[in-house]
Order: sequence, then C-alpha cells, then structure tokens
Amino acid sequence: MSLQDLLRDTTRWDAEYAGSLSNHLPMALAALHRLGAGDERLAAFAERYSARLHPAPAIEPWPPGDAWRERFGDAHAWPVYRDLFRQWLTHEGMADVLQQALPYLVQGCGAAAFHGMIRVAYAFEAVAAEELADGLAYWACRWMDLGPGRLPATALERDPGRLLDALTALPPSRAGLIAHRMLDAARARGFDAVVAQLQVDAHTLPRLARLAAQRYARSGNFTVLHLVTSAHALRVLLPFIDDQAAAVAHYWRAYAAGVVAARDLPGRAATLRDWPELVRAATASDDDHLCKLVDACWQEQAAHGGTPDWQRAASRAVADASRRAGATRALQEPAC
Repeated sequence: MSLQDLLRDTTRWDAEYAGSLSNHLPMALAALHRLGAGDERLAAFAERYSARLHPAPAIEPWPPGDAWRERFGDAHAWPVYRDLFRQWLTHEGMADVLQQALPYLVQGCGAAAFHGMIRVAYAFEAVAAEELADGLAYWACRWMDLGPGRLPATALERDPGRLLDALTALPPSRAGLIAHRMLDAARARGFDAVVAQLQVDAHTLPRLARLAAQRYARSGNFTVLHLVTSAHALRVLLPFIDDQAAAVAHYWRAYAAGVVAARDLPGRAATLRDWPELVRAATASDDDHLCKLVDACWQEQAAHGGTPDWQRAASRAVADASRRAGATRALQEPAC
C-alpha cells in the first residue's frame, strides 16, 4: 500500500486512544515517507501501531445552519466536525479551506498538546484530503483557549529565551496530560505579565523553533519534543494566515505554557550524529515520536540553517531511544 492508501485506511481509527492520547499513526506515516521509508516499511509500521487504536465512531452530519466554530473545544464533536470539513474540502480546495479556517483554529493551537496543528500540517504536505479533514476536525474539537494572543504595542523584548527563563519560577502543575499542564500554566499568576513582554516580529517563530531544538538537545524532555514538532507545523501552515503576527502571538502563548509544563532539566549532551545515520535510525524505529522528531528536525535544519541545533536535537532523540531499547532488551534477557 502506498502512503495515500495507508492514510485513507487510517480514517477508520479514532483520533484518540487509551484515555485521550492522540493517535499519531497518520503523522508518523507521513514523516516516515518523507524520511525515505518504502511502502513495505510503512505498511509494517501501520499494522504494528494500529493494534493500540480504537475504531472511529460513525461520522455524523453537521447540523445545517450551525456556525462552524460553535463547538470549538467540544471533545465529543469530532464525528460532526469530520463531516463538516469533508464537505468543505469537497467544495473548496485545501488552500482555500486552510485560509478560512486557520486564523480561528490557530487561536487554540495548543489543542491536545499541539497535535491538532501537527496533524493538519502533515496531512496538507501529504496532499491527503480525508486525513486533512480529520486533522482539522481534531484540532477543532480539542481547541483550547489559553487566553488572548494579542500582545500590547508596548512590548519591547525580542528574545523569547529571556522570558522563558523567567517563567521557571511559576508553580508546577500536577496534571497528567501535557495539555492540562499547559492550561494550568496559562492560568498561573504571573504568566500573563511575562508573556506580554515579547515583541512578535518575523524572526519570532524561527527563534522559538531554534530554542525548542536547543532545549530538547540538552534535556530530551518529552514535552519539549512537542515544541520542536509544533514549531515545524506552524511554519508549514503560516503562509495560509493573513495576520501572521497574531498567529505567532497565539503560538508564543501556547509555547510558553508548554515550557512551564515541561519543567525540563539540562542533561548530558548526546554525541552529534550525521543525518544519514539519524534518518536510518528513525525509519527503522517503531517509536512514532522519534519518527516525527527526526523528520521535523531535518526539515527545520534545512529551512533555517546556521548552527546544527536541530541535528543535535535529533541526535539526542536517537541516543535516548537506543538507551531505552537497550534497557528493554536487558530486562527481557534471562538471568545467568
């Protein structure tokens, strides 16, 4: 089966499984394909990953006349949003739908720990209409309000790294899911005052993308991984949004909440590996997050260049995955 065949097949699965965990199958397949995995490898990955998934509920018709944003954030609305976006994409092209929908969806870009936005970006790049509809539907039903994205005109700080350091003083959240910890962070006393100091310009998103790669390279933190992949996703989708500064401002707020939620601590730096080795490791792995992380880093390094921050992040991910695999094998080996 080709990537397109597999992506059509993935529409039979629910958007979440095992207590609100996001279904990464379509995103991972698109990432593996771009990394060079062949049809046989993609099919094997899909078969193995889908064992954890649940069948999708039946698609329900969108109520005629209802405003399309009326059920933003309603976790039960995925079946009707799937119908809405499929109809929308049938009558208008992908670019037209994205230009109309993204300015509103991006205001809740932290949805499901950024997975709505990431899924939409991968579906668009794969030119997969049904998967794009499902990704947009997931983003809409998990849309998460983290507060106003518009920053005051008096904001003067251009370096988001300085502000992120100030956020470390905020109290940690005890919530389990990343999205819930992000929500707690955005509501914390002092969060608004720090976030409001950033002056958003054309360089803000590249700075945030590089900062995410740097933080992940030195910590390997699972929450920070989502900042790396979400920065890539927003770069892909940003050309479809007229008010790009507003979109980045909303993303900055969600990103800052993600940093607070991460509580990442510096760790031992990984040995820098070359890209062919990183790509081989990712395409051979059944770890969906590793596939997406290496792919996003590969794309971001090509887009931004300069110091190999994304290569270091990908090297950290591969090294950590190798250690986990080694530990698993050691546990499975019989004691002598």
